[in-house]
Amino acid sequence: MSESGNLSIVIQAGGESRRMGRSKATVPFLGEPLLMRGIRRLLPIADEFIVTTNEPENLGFIDELVGPGKVRLVRDVSDTRGALHGIHTAFDAATKDFVSLVACDMVFPSRHIIAAELERLIATGADIAVPRSANGYEPFHGVYRRATCLAAVTAALKRGEDKATSWFNDVDTIEISTAELAQIEPRGGSFINVNTPEQLHDMERKIRNDEMQKKADFGS
Repeated sequence: MSESGNLSIVIQAGGESRRMGRSKATVPFLGEPLLMRGIRRLLPIADEFIVTTNEPENLGFIDELVGPGKVRLVRDVSDTRGALHGIHTAFDAATKDFVSLVACDMVFPSRHIIAAELERLIATGADIAVPRSANGYEPFHGVYRRATCLAAVTAALKRGEDKATSWFNDVDTIEISTAELAQIEPRGGSFINVNTPEQLHDMERKIRNDEMQKKADFGS
């Protein structure tokens, strides 16, 4: 559990998975559904754990693998797909003051980064603590103050926005730099995700062959 006792972790598993060709949440990865990798890595620091999904009927394996009641499944609020609609579902479903968003296709989500972001929000009173990698903001590895962020996302949707970061300028946002990330998580690679069967199989091979022992860049 988090030191604050007030952290909801939400894994978002409601995407269309077009490039994977099937649900990313349930695709096998190292002997388990891919979704389980994020759950196992992050469950220890969660005071509440939620998976947002459009297929709750297919995720019964979660209770079997981690125990009943430890993960709550929430169906997407809107039938409209899109990053911001998914974020709105996550904030609406969470009951804790702080919410960490994580994508279900991330292979190495870091509880150390999430814990550091939470600490930063509590210390500063800011609304968002989000990593900025070589590729820009990483919204699905950030921590958010639920009340202000839910209001901001709701307003952004009413304006017709859909980009995951389109509302960041409307609240107090703190960036976690690549230099800070390297200190918090020296092995890096926390934003690596798998979008296609080829990427998934390649990552499985690398992990099985211990090829991921070397430091990975935070732009990966």
